[in-house]
Amino acid sequence: MAAFNVSSKMTPLKFDAVPTSDRLSWSKSFSDFAAGLHSRRRWERMQVAALRSMKITEHDQMPDLTSQNGPLTFDTVKTPFELQSSDSTLGNQRIMSNPRRKTKIVCTIGPSTSSREMIWKLAETGMNVARLNMSHGDHASHKKTIDLVKEYNAQFEDKVIAIMLDTKGPEVRSGDVPKPIMLKEGQEFNFTIKRGVSSENTVSVNYDDFVNDVEVGDILLVDGGMMSLAVKSKTKDLVKCQVIDGGELKSRRHLNVRGKSATLPSITDKDWEDIKFGVDNQVDFYAVSFVKDAEVVHELKDYLRSCGADIHVIVKIESADSIPNLHSIISASDGAMVARGDLGAELPIEEVPLLQEDIIRKCHSMQKPVIVATNMLESMINHPTPTRAEVSDIAIAVREGADAVMLSGETAHGKYPLKAVKVMHTVALRTESSLPTSTTPPSQTIPHKSHMGTMFAFHATTMANTLNTPIIVFTRTGSMAITLSHYRPSSTIFAFTNDFQMMLRRPSLGPSAY
Repeated sequence: MAAFNVSSKMTPLKFDAVPTSDRLSWSKSFSDFAAGLHSRRRWERMQVAALRSMKITEHDQMPDLTSQNGPLTFDTVKTPFELQSSDSTLGNQRIMSNPRRKTKIVCTIGPSTSSREMIWKLAETGMNVARLNMSHGDHASHKKTIDLVKEYNAQFEDKVIAIMLDTKGPEVRSGDVPKPIMLKEGQEFNFTIKRGVSSENTVSVNYDDFVNDVEVGDILLVDGGMMSLAVKSKTKDLVKCQVIDGGELKSRRHLNVRGKSATLPSITDKDWEDIKFGVDNQVDFYAVSFVKDAEVVHELKDYLRSCGADIHVIVKIESADSIPNLHSIISASDGAMVARGDLGAELPIEEVPLLQEDIIRKCHSMQKPVIVATNMLESMINHPTPTRAEVSDIAIAVREGADAVMLSGETAHGKYPLKAVKVMHTVALRTESSLPTSTTPPSQTIPHKSHMGTMFAFHATTMANTLNTPIIVFTRTGSMAITLSHYRPSSTIFAFTNDFQMMLRRPSLGPSAY
């Protein structure tokens, strides 16, 4: 969906219906535009001519991306809805970065990408949402990132980047270690609730009830399952384990007990401080970690209303306790994230693909955006090319209907953040081009006639798919544009609004939305 910010002084659309509702603007002229091939081609030629005559001043020039992204070019313009904005290279294949990719890309900002230059390059390569992981960094560093993203948005209004604040949540993590500890199979290793302890066979944890939550025979998973240990015995402040699968234990690694969730509140005191920080700095989304029930979402939304903050709440499905409450959790939220790392640690790993598909399907039925996250291009943290399995993973997420895919360590601290984004963009775009087209909106039932807005959206999508034309919508709140996008039309949605904040946020996660 292309969102355009229009002046509030423009003559408003006149409706006989309720004035605060969004309505599609249908007219004979639009029908002529949709059906009249001659006028469309003339319009296309005008746009191409405008592009070729456009002069870019030194102040407005994009950063030089030639070294990693290839040269910026407008040489190839097929239609105004397939504007080729930049070249990129994957192996020997020349790829054109197409801004009409419908699946969004969420990039985690970290040491590898926190500079002004890298944020600019990520945005040009394909980033739609900048994610701030509150498990790392401090408010000062995250404030710097927010300011840089807002600076980009102010300079390049044709492509805006939304900001997502991801809360730490009730995570159980190991303590700091002076240097990585190598765990070997069969080795005895201990976890203690005493702070600051670190030795070759013992490390501290940040959770005082850790000893009470684990039982003899439990399997501890470290760093999302990269290492595993069996609990052999425990004392009042120590859990003694035996290493099953070894590895390198670094500082502040995540700990899970297979099949169990920690008895901690979903929103901790630190989370509330971070949430207030997000309100003060006007972020666009909260990603709430380890949501177990809908009450957590209602509590957060009540707080945001009391602050007068228009911030959307994305629930992270990553704990065993959330699965029985999926419907109510997603219904209460503004969207969901399939956080496969912790989900696969708390549940049998073979259940994760089935849960991913189920969560995506539930989000579709409730018209909520859904993000697929974790390990999507993990190998590209250290290697310049992905594994074939990772490429298939992205393609499967797109084919299942994910509205966004997310990069974590790949862009936060990886060696090849730009290449990771280019791979994700390329695979998503190619997969979208292969999806079957239908005149009927996919995976949706015809809405009830009492729901006029959804009926408009459903039939507008059917008409657009049949005529192979874009959709124009005038919207104050963005709700009609988002409803349209959830029916996944094969063409572009052009949304006109006089609300800049809506223009910034709403297209960032919605399907088929720019």
